[in-house]
Amino acid sequence: MNAVAKEITVDPEKLSQASELEKMVIKGGNELNGRIRISGAKNAALKHMVACLLTDEPMHLMNCPVHLGDIKMQAAVLKTLGAEVVLREDGLAMIHTPSIKNHVAPYDLVRRMRASVLILGPLLARCGKAEVSLPGGCAIGTRPIDMHLDALTQMGAEIKLEQGYVKASAPNGLRGAEINFSKISVGATENIMMAATLAKGITIINNAAREPEIVDQGEALIQMGAKITGLGTAKIVIEGVERLNGISYDIVPDRIEAGTYMIAVAMTGGKVVLENTRADLLTSLIAPLKEAGMHIEEDGKDLIVERNGVDLQGFDIMTEPHPGFPTDLQAQLMSLMSICKGAGMITETIFENRFMHVPELIRMGADITVHGNSALVRGVAGLTGAEVMATDLRASVALVLAGLVAEGETVVNRIYHLNRGYEKLVEKLSACGADIRLA
Repeated sequence: MNAVAKEITVDPEKLSQASELEKMVIKGGNELNGRIRISGAKNAALKHMVACLLTDEPMHLMNCPVHLGDIKMQAAVLKTLGAEVVLREDGLAMIHTPSIKNHVAPYDLVRRMRASVLILGPLLARCGKAEVSLPGGCAIGTRPIDMHLDALTQMGAEIKLEQGYVKASAPNGLRGAEINFSKISVGATENIMMAATLAKGITIINNAAREPEIVDQGEALIQMGAKITGLGTAKIVIEGVERLNGISYDIVPDRIEAGTYMIAVAMTGGKVVLENTRADLLTSLIAPLKEAGMHIEEDGKDLIVERNGVDLQGFDIMTEPHPGFPTDLQAQLMSLMSICKGAGMITETIFENRFMHVPELIRMGADITVHGNSALVRGVAGLTGAEVMATDLRASVALVLAGLVAEGETVVNRIYHLNRGYEKLVEKLSACGADIRLA
């Protein structure tokens, strides 16, 4: 692997001891004007990296958000399994796993990242055994992996839970099965789709997730030689093959990052061109933003987002699996609705603990009342800067957005969450006029 661009250092020890002391300081009141390049989707890149375990040939992933903490952590995990991983400053991830040298993904690396459980499927498919620490990640509610384990068991795996590890083996290899998910699960769909590519026979996934990142992952697997049909529908069919080949693949743009900056412009006013993104990935957000009073226009691979000083009106949304409104944009939208005219209702149907940002927004002057899984947001004339605490990735950025329009100074604590999911957030916002810095 000959790197031309500068290589990014991946230090597992530093990654597993991420600082919780770093803060972000924002002085509100500035419009956003300029251009922001949208990174490759974190939620796709993490799965593409794991899929590299399915082949002994080199993989090149372009448009990879290489500066994210989760991407670096995934690289560290893959290295422990025997992969050669190079992350380059120009957004290229080069991964080559000629052989699996270790089938254990240790706790100290995966405890901060839920995507670690997706190693199970590829390891079982390729070498017949895997031990993965039960995953960590954001504290937004129960996200059980039972569906992953039940489906792999149906495919012939033998699974035990011991001392915080999932210990799985498939001594006779995985075999195709018809999997009927009781509810839609993005992670379980991804895990089983990868495992099924090298299983014997045909696997059918019913009630499959339909997110753009799953379609992107499936398209990459097809280029690697997998036989998959039904991507983007509730029924995905995978016919196992003997082996997969390496490819060069351009990762889909991050719709959650793009949506976050669209909401930022809606809050601050101004005009921002979002480069390297697609309107079709964001239809469930664009529609309510336009209804509220935003101007959003597609120009090739760019999106032009403009508020023009218009007072935005409150509206109602409900989070749902794709193609519904994404739960990963709910917190950001709540920040916007807190300063809209009138009132709006947000109903969260995906995660039970995803209103943890509400008390922090209230500290800044928001008028929000929670009833079970719904939050009534009454718009206020303005927010006030305060010291707040980030609880998870999307809640963190929601507080940053609130800080962009709050009077005075906002200090967001525990921003290590942000470093997991938003590439160069400070630089991108600063370049458009935001007064924001790390402290």
